[in-house]
Amino acid sequence: MKSKSKDLVINKNPKSLFAESIRSIRTNIAFASIDKDVKIIMNTSPEAADGKSFITANLAVAYGQEGKKVLLIDTDLRKGRQHEIFGVMNVTSGGYTNLLLNYKDNIELEKYIFPTFDENIDLLPTGPLPPNPVELLGSDNNKKLLNRLKKQYDLIILDCSPILGLSDSLILASMADVRLVTVSSRKTKMEGLERVKKLFEQSNLKIDGVILNNAKMNSNHYYVNSYYTENGDIK
Repeated sequence: MKSKSKDLVINKNPKSLFAESIRSIRTNIAFASIDKDVKIIMNTSPEAADGKSFITANLAVAYGQEGKKVLLIDTDLRKGRQHEIFGVMNVTSGGYTNLLLNYKDNIELEKYIFPTFDENIDLLPTGPLPPNPVELLGSDNNKKLLNRLKKQYDLIILDCSPILGLSDSLILASMADVRLVTVSSRKTKMEGLERVKKLFEQSNLKIDGVILNNAKMNSNHYYVNSYYTENGDIK
């Protein structure tokens, strides 16, 4: 069964240029991480409305199509929308925030994690938005949870908050194996991307890939592109 969400272009139109671009990002990550055991991929953006949730959702589907068992976690505890994209109810008694608050080694994850239209993709929605996202994300409970989930899934993908002005994403970046930044054509300024790079460097982290979203190919089509460098330089 296919999702009816217009956001999941890779599912709705798998032969499109956009779908091929998303699959190429998946391939680029594999080549760039050939010597690494990649279990957690995080994606952030400089600011809101750069399309990082849209890109993250389609990337999760691309990995599901490859046969991997994927858990998509909506860690944007400011304005998460993955539950809307995948048509999953974001119940006030469940989700990521409640799981972090109540986490114990014997907790039943099924109460918080939901299946999606794709049997290879599960979703952990935000749950109710908390007053203290930074404390939750940096908690020991989050580290324990992610370590447990890595044993149950082939891949965990984190849809993170925009990074400028917030420290949420940097906390999660320190727990990820691959760190992606989505920027928007004709919206994101190079100065903003340089600020993002500097924030990563100040945390002794590097950006593994930059995804250019909404780049215009011609008058009728838009696509995404990705850039990877060995040392994390932005070119």
